[in-house]
Amino acid sequence: MDEDKSKVDKLDVLSSTQSIIHKALSKLGYPEEMYELLKEPIRMMTVRIPVRMDDGSTKIFTGYRAQHNDAVGPTKGGVRFHPQVTEKEVKALSIWMSLKAGIVNLPYGGGKGGIVCDPRHMSFREVERLSRGYVRAISQIVGPTKDIPAPDVLTNSQIMAWMLDEYSRIREFDSPNFITGKPLVLGGSHGRESATAKGVTICMMEAAKKKGIDMTGAKVIIQGFGNAGSFLAKFMADAGTRVVGISDAYGALYDEDGLDIDYLLDRRDSFGTVTKLFKDTITNEELLEKECDILVPAAIENQITSRNAANIKASIVVEAANGPTTLEATKILSERGVLLVPDVLASAGGVTVSYFEWVQNNQGYYWTDEEVEGKLRTVLVEAFENIYDLSVRRKVDMRLAAYMIGVRRMAEASRFRGWV
Repeated sequence: MDEDKSKVDKLDVLSSTQSIIHKALSKLGYPEEMYELLKEPIRMMTVRIPVRMDDGSTKIFTGYRAQHNDAVGPTKGGVRFHPQVTEKEVKALSIWMSLKAGIVNLPYGGGKGGIVCDPRHMSFREVERLSRGYVRAISQIVGPTKDIPAPDVLTNSQIMAWMLDEYSRIREFDSPNFITGKPLVLGGSHGRESATAKGVTICMMEAAKKKGIDMTGAKVIIQGFGNAGSFLAKFMADAGTRVVGISDAYGALYDEDGLDIDYLLDRRDSFGTVTKLFKDTITNEELLEKECDILVPAAIENQITSRNAANIKASIVVEAANGPTTLEATKILSERGVLLVPDVLASAGGVTVSYFEWVQNNQGYYWTDEEVEGKLRTVLVEAFENIYDLSVRRKVDMRLAAYMIGVRRMAEASRFRGWV
């Protein structure tokens, strides 16, 4: 049994995503041919990008762009700059984007991009040249009605601005809505930077209602203190919730009376690191098993596994990161009565506000911060209720319910088009 557990835990991110999609399609009664269509992206592009470095040398970078399924509409998804980007990861993330779009009922399929690099060890101008080179390399398969990029891991609004500028030199007539996550002055949307954390917060509030937990004074642990984690900690602290634990790549802080989040935010560096300033730290692994009402993994994948799932003390787990809980751990948590809000739902705030930005670009009419937040809340509350109701009705966990709702939209679109 232990050997079987370790096999499930060691499934790579693409294989585990494919296995849940297979199960979801079976539950919905689709034929095997539909799974064969949806288990891989319909288009996968690998590019080589030469970049002139500041020392005069030329370095060749590898980049990817996956387009999972465009039966519903153009594909949509971020571009990450990271040394551990792989083709399999980009494929899996494009599938997740399709699921997210289906869950929140957007007219998109999923896309994803990545470049194998470490921008933390590159100069400002080197990152700019790489960003522009990537757009030139993929320009034939992207565009506002084809595939719309956005920020992701270690990319930001400045990088999106460079990509927009490069694309506008290639296609001058439809460039503003080619990309989302742009600076406001270039057609970005209010609320985009904090959208993922805002979406997690909305899902957390809805889950707390289901469990009868009063968020005022509730104890929350957030693993990860980057973009999503830090915004989330701030939202929670401002709402009167007790954030008792946070962590970064170097360790974790825990105080059952609550941490001073404003102080920690002031002290952290540009990469979200703060724990190195303290002596009494614990490990990320220890933090996950601490006492709390709600646990939010907001860092990296495979943090809750068959080895520690039985030791999780939270009543609710809300996945702000991509794939932080393995399939075996999901099963253990579900059997223990822990309400797990899956990543494809909890982190759908980013793509939802990206859609809002694209709509605003198409209309040439822009919304206030309050309008964006109101529309986001409406979309995510409805998505949460749909998934929760399906999980209760079909007696499945929230992850499988989310996949069933997410995959149905593109499966139906593919069926109506006559693809399957």
